[in-house]
Amino acid sequence: MYLGRVIGTCVASQRSPGLDGVRMLLVEPVDGAGRVTGAPFVAADTVSAGPGELVFLVGAREASLALEQPFVPVDAAIVGLVDEVHRTDGARSFLRGRDDVGGAS
Repeated sequence: MYLGRVIGTCVASQRSPGLDGVRMLLVEPVDGAGRVTGAPFVAADTVSAGPGELVFLVGAREASLALEQPFVPVDAAIVGLVDEVHRTDGARSFLRGRDDVGGAS
């Protein structure tokens, strides 16, 4: 599992069988402090995530298993909404619904 932040949506008029009705979101990978760690990618949304939300994802085979119809061609799936992140240094870097906690923007 890894963390990401929803930054947009992806609209596709043609989809592979098994992906009808599955919402696709644009996600940027982030670390526990909310810093971007890589390039944005598209992920299947299984939890109704919204713009700006911190989510956790699974990739590879596990991503396809997270969907209603298993073994569909996806590389990443959002499987949870993050409420809080507690770092090993004791800092709380994210608290869902609050923008006054350090790290997340």
